[in-house]
Amino acid sequence: MKFADIVINRPIKGPFTYSIPESLKEDIEIGSVVEVSFGNKVVIGYVVGVSDKCDIEKIKPITSIIDKTLSIDSKMLELTQWISDYYYSSWGEAISAAIPSVVKKSASGKRQRKEKHNEEDGEFEFIDGTNEHLVPSEEQQQALDSIMNLMDSRIHKVFLLHGVTGSGKTEVYLQSIAHAIKLGLSSIVLVPEISLTPQTVARFKARFGDKIAILHSRLIGSKRISEWQRISSGAAQIVIGARSAIFAPVKNLGLVVVDEEHETSYKQEDVPRYNARDVAIKRAELSNAIVILGSATPSLESFYAAKTGKFTLIELSERIDSRLLPEVDIVDMREEMTRAKRIPIFSQKLKEWIEKDIVEKKQVILFLNRRGFSTFISCRKCGYVIKCKRCSVSLIYHFDKKKLACHHCGFNIEPPDICPECNEAYLKYWGLGTEKVESELHRIFPAARIARMDTDSTCKRGSHDKVLSKFKDGHIDILIGTQMIAKGLDFPKVTLVGVISADTALNLPDFRSAERTFNLLTQVAGRAGRSDLGIRFMTKKYPCAKNCIFHRFVIWLI
Repeated sequence: MKFADIVINRPIKGPFTYSIPESLKEDIEIGSVVEVSFGNKVVIGYVVGVSDKCDIEKIKPITSIIDKTLSIDSKMLELTQWISDYYYSSWGEAISAAIPSVVKKSASGKRQRKEKHNEEDGEFEFIDGTNEHLVPSEEQQQALDSIMNLMDSRIHKVFLLHGVTGSGKTEVYLQSIAHAIKLGLSSIVLVPEISLTPQTVARFKARFGDKIAILHSRLIGSKRISEWQRISSGAAQIVIGARSAIFAPVKNLGLVVVDEEHETSYKQEDVPRYNARDVAIKRAELSNAIVILGSATPSLESFYAAKTGKFTLIELSERIDSRLLPEVDIVDMREEMTRAKRIPIFSQKLKEWIEKDIVEKKQVILFLNRRGFSTFISCRKCGYVIKCKRCSVSLIYHFDKKKLACHHCGFNIEPPDICPECNEAYLKYWGLGTEKVESELHRIFPAARIARMDTDSTCKRGSHDKVLSKFKDGHIDILIGTQMIAKGLDFPKVTLVGVISADTALNLPDFRSAERTFNLLTQVAGRAGRSDLGIRFMTKKYPCAKNCIFHRFVIWLI
């Protein structure tokens, strides 16, 4: 009789030993996904070891094997064991995170529903790119030479590609991947936001065609299963997706690209709470692959690692075709308040520039990293603020749903007409979010075509792609959004970027608040001036900011 060591998706230390039935003896091996009896339930388990001896009496047998073709290779087992040790989770939890639940359900025969495929499943409407390699600049060529030489030798190395916005980092990625394909190697490209996937995939598909596979949580189940199978069979050599794509079952991995490596969205909030950037480095190390960490605003830890020699620093200091970086205007809203009876959302200068761009058929991006209409409701008589019963944070008012919602736990209620504390009708709505900015823009510029892009407006599958397609085709004049529009997007007609309440994030109770504010402002400024139409970047600050926000950043970074 043979025995298998099995770990399960529970926060308990394993593995647990089960006997292998005679009928499954030929099918069970290290890496197999099986069903086992655990307590009074049947759960999915992962075989991490096989032996001929066991000292335990009355041992339970394995119930069944999920699928003979679904197996975890030795490198993935080693990677998940490292995740388990490094991030303090059980090995079973780490393996479970590496295999999408829909794939396991499909393999076990539990997924029977047929789903239609359409453009929302990853077939993006707009193509923005070329199938020809562009001639690299001198800095780009130096970067490519360094990357390709080590790739030829199959030597693991981490490169930090520090390039200003619009400097051509994506072309370095594309040509590096093309070189990997010539060597018969596969590549993984991680992007921080699902909203970045449509334009990224469009560029890569224009260059590589059907060699591309997409993995992210917005794909319908059947599409995700088919993409997983294409990757596993070797039909797709390039995988593009959010953080979970780092676990894609690629064969012969040669290159991992982590775009916007500084982004906090690479951190998984559920168990195991891993950072996809660090997992990418570890996976590449196990496969002797190259890692490219790309960013215009690298995280301090990555930049320090590059400066101390742990990573290799490559810098792209100029934009393509020597285009200028945005001119920055900083508006002190205290001066605007002296001319208005209420606190204005837009400065007079910003309104003038928006009107000018609309007349000239150019496009505008307005950035505010707050969702909803009003950020809190309080009573003017007793000072009571309506808060979440679970999280004790103020509830955000959403005008389109007529609800007060908590952005942490999802709790929501109807907004009251009278104060729950003093029973007086002195409730007032304070603060502003993207909904309020959109409403005010419709009032000031009634003829403008305006769209909003945040988590609330893009909750449906494919909605990111639809908004970005309309914006690219010129059907939208002003795009308002949160951090999902602040990075990675390339639209030539955008000549003006406005940031509302630029200093808000500086006051968040987070030791990285200054760093993150600097990252966001630098990234969103980089959306302007990516063609020869001209550039303009404006940021506003309210009275709580006593000094120039960029002066603060310079002092802090030094």
